[in-house]
Amino acid sequence: MDLATLLGLIGCFGLLVGAILQGSSLLIFLDLPSTLIVLGGTFGVTLVAYPFGEVFGAVGVARKAFFVKELPPEETIEKLITYAGKARKEGILSLQSVMNEIDDDFFLKGLQMAVDGQEPEALKEMLEMEIEYIMERHDKGAEIFSSIGGYAPAMGMIGTLIGLVQMLQTMNDPSSIGPAMAVALLTTFYGAMLANIICLPIAAKLKLRSQSEVLVKTLIAEGMKAILGGENPRLMEQRLHAFVAPKLRQSNFG
Repeated sequence: MDLATLLGLIGCFGLLVGAILQGSSLLIFLDLPSTLIVLGGTFGVTLVAYPFGEVFGAVGVARKAFFVKELPPEETIEKLITYAGKARKEGILSLQSVMNEIDDDFFLKGLQMAVDGQEPEALKEMLEMEIEYIMERHDKGAEIFSSIGGYAPAMGMIGTLIGLVQMLQTMNDPSSIGPAMAVALLTTFYGAMLANIICLPIAAKLKLRSQSEVLVKTLIAEGMKAILGGENPRLMEQRLHAFVAPKLRQSNFG
């Protein structure tokens, strides 16, 4: 679980609720027509813009904003250097004995290809192709949430216009002005919340998650190619360190 995402959402909604309770009840901020206009309208527009499968696929991608399971780059480099030394001393087939240590499917696939005798360039090309598809899926998920972040305020504005039209048509009946004005204001409020508290921050977090995951997978692709090529582990470590910040560079050779 990513505590930053969770704490951010809890803190934001907590401050909003606290501010509302300082001056009124939460119940006056609950309005079914406004909710239907914003949520239903935003969902409908999103389906117009994107295929059904991609919209629901984005929900699965969004889990990465809350649940993180990836090997840190410095640990990835350390494992690759260890495996490089083992392969140089005992042969590439010796890597088969370390596969049970790996719980990352991409890393495991690279090791399996190496043990199966894949050529270094071919192995790197295949892994890089998979990285490109991963980036494409992640970019699509972030794009959909960014789009929802644009649609939601627009639907809120549409709801505001609906409420204003209803209010202006019934100005001679003071009792109808309140409900119409509630729809007008609350749809804008709901649209702004959906966009700026949920969708746009999730899109930004997904982009960062994608960059981190692609970095680790790129390290694995480069490392596995170097291992198959019989590269010196010390030189290999220096090359892989170029991918990470200096503060994350931990040498295995003192």
